[in-house]
Amino acid sequence: MKKYMYSLRMLSGALLLIALDGCFQANGKERSSLSSSTTALISQADTLPWPASFGLGRPATQAEIARLDIDVRPDGKGLPPGEGKAAIGKVIFAAKCAACHGAGGIGGPNGSLVSTNDPTRKRPEKTIGNYWPYATTVFDYIRRAMPFSQPGSLTNDEVYNLTAYLLNANGIIEEKVVINAQTLPKVVMPAQKLFVPDDRTGGPTIK
Repeated sequence: MKKYMYSLRMLSGALLLIALDGCFQANGKERSSLSSSTTALISQADTLPWPASFGLGRPATQAEIARLDIDVRPDGKGLPPGEGKAAIGKVIFAAKCAACHGAGGIGGPNGSLVSTNDPTRKRPEKTIGNYWPYATTVFDYIRRAMPFSQPGSLTNDEVYNLTAYLLNANGIIEEKVVINAQTLPKVVMPAQKLFVPDDRTGGPTIK
């Protein structure tokens, strides 16, 4: 830590000397040449190695990593136990989501989530109904990032209920369909055919 602070002081001093030299030039005075000791100081500051540690934070524990390692894949791998229905999700949406996405998921300051076929109300935004390729990743995104003010605060059942509501509101599933780890991967999204899976091999594989 002492070495790091010393390095910072050296760098700050070098920058100050450069700034003062620039002031002389800006005031119309003859520019002074830097002394050999100043040149040596600048050279030293530029070549100082990074410290082994900045002394901030600590390594994350496996338990902390596990709490964030909750991704759900397009095929449904990673979906947790639980289930949801559109009718329950509608109530949750009104309480926790409508302020950002509008009543019924149409509008709001953070954009629409629901497509509409009404030509007088048809919106140009990309929504779950016209753009999202996989239903399982709707669950993943809601669980990970919503509500905007309290991401990660929803229970798995609340996320399943919201997912069911949004799929039903977009006309993708019937209202009484129960959404869970078995049924959600079977939902085919209208926009899936618009996407081409990246099946390239030979490079690094990211989970």
